[in-house]
Amino acid sequence: MRFSGYTCDGFYDEVFESEGVPRGPAANLVRRIEGLSDGELRRRQQAADRTLMDMGITFNVYGHEAGTERVWPFDIVPRIIDRDDWSFLERGLQQRIHALNLFIDDIYNEQRILRDGVVPSELILGAKCFMQPCVGLRPPGGVWCHVTGTDLVRDGDGQMYVLEDNLRCPSGVSYVLENREVMKRTFPQVFEGLPVVPVEDYPERLLMALQRVAPPGASEVNVVLLTPGIYNSAYFEHSFLARQMGIELVEGRDLVVIDKFVYMRTTKGLKRVDVIYRRIDDTFLDPKVFNPDSLLGVPGLMEAYHSGRVALANAPGTGIADDKAVYAYVPQIIRYYLGEDILLPNVPTYLCADEQQRQHVLANLDQLVIKPTNESGGYGIVLGPRASKAELEECAAHIQANPRNYIAQPMLALSRVPSLVDDHFEGRHVDLRPFILYGQEIYVLPGGLTRVALKKGSLVVNSSQGGGSKDTWVLRSRKADDSNSCVPGPHATSTQMVCSS
Repeated sequence: MRFSGYTCDGFYDEVFESEGVPRGPAANLVRRIEGLSDGELRRRQQAADRTLMDMGITFNVYGHEAGTERVWPFDIVPRIIDRDDWSFLERGLQQRIHALNLFIDDIYNEQRILRDGVVPSELILGAKCFMQPCVGLRPPGGVWCHVTGTDLVRDGDGQMYVLEDNLRCPSGVSYVLENREVMKRTFPQVFEGLPVVPVEDYPERLLMALQRVAPPGASEVNVVLLTPGIYNSAYFEHSFLARQMGIELVEGRDLVVIDKFVYMRTTKGLKRVDVIYRRIDDTFLDPKVFNPDSLLGVPGLMEAYHSGRVALANAPGTGIADDKAVYAYVPQIIRYYLGEDILLPNVPTYLCADEQQRQHVLANLDQLVIKPTNESGGYGIVLGPRASKAELEECAAHIQANPRNYIAQPMLALSRVPSLVDDHFEGRHVDLRPFILYGQEIYVLPGGLTRVALKKGSLVVNSSQGGGSKDTWVLRSRKADDSNSCVPGPHATSTQMVCSS
């Protein structure tokens, strides 16, 4: 199969500079694919689909008419990222997570950034995701956001932007690992000789980051993963990560708090738990503190956490940093805490809570993307240029009724990657979700999850709304591997720098 009929259609293409001219790092991939015999790539795609089904790699869609559980959609043509480009993204993400961690700690303690007027107090203290029970908390090791998934997009000019931060329960890393495994099983000849940076050690690194925050004195640290259960959209990932790390997958009913210690019920009696990697939202964690109707959490868990007898990752309250209204202030947050300019820019954002910006949004709804500030999974988003008049009128009414709950951004021309469609290639829009671990160091998993809008012309990459994924290859280069990007850990002095790999 050849790329001779493939066109970029005026979009930035991650593989081709122009029709028939591959970008340098992708040249080997293009050559190898074009060297396959007729029908071979299609057979490999079918083999990959069968492997995904046999391995039970699935995700759940709430309310989907075809059933709750679906096989993970996967396109066999990978995305390529040059190591030099990746090194810059890595530094930008480390900078961002470092600053956001300092921001969360400040918000729940001194609130200096509010007193200094850098971020409006009413924006934070009136936020749905500001957790009053977390005021005064000091998480073990000074780290609030141990696991982050930050969404990046590339616009038509080639510039990479941060689209949003996900600091509460970011999902998708299991598909990064499984995509790589599927590619190795079904397409090994494409891997041969290409210097693809491995990703397989992520579970080990995650476990080390979790063990690091265990309460002092724990001789044999017991880490568990707390899931809402099998009906959660990310249940596959919860079970996958628990299995990969060799820890127990538990639900709230499996845990009990006694004398401010957390125990797991086992067939041999109670076993103390030291660290909980929780994959349920803050408000469901403890019915005694948050939502009293929650059946997913553990009564008394927050008291045990406050007492320092159990650690939670991510720490409760981290959602204040991924509120989409707070996102607009991240450049100022980085400058305030680190004294640096932002490396990875935000997408220009209008806050509907601001009177002047709101009027601009309402006057230009048909040209903007409107987002609710506390939704995820693509829910509630209105693409102005593609919305009907009635949809725009409804959107305007929602904004006027609750301005704080909406932001607006220009509609970007997301970059594309060639994807297999029947017996030829077509460009499909993509984004990128790298995963960042904050433990002894700030580590960025090379590549991350490339999500792809499988429908022609669609900009919606969420799997819950018809999106799929691709394997993401970061290619080594001697120049980049000789460099060493460093950021300070939460307690580092000027001579104690923490370095990424």
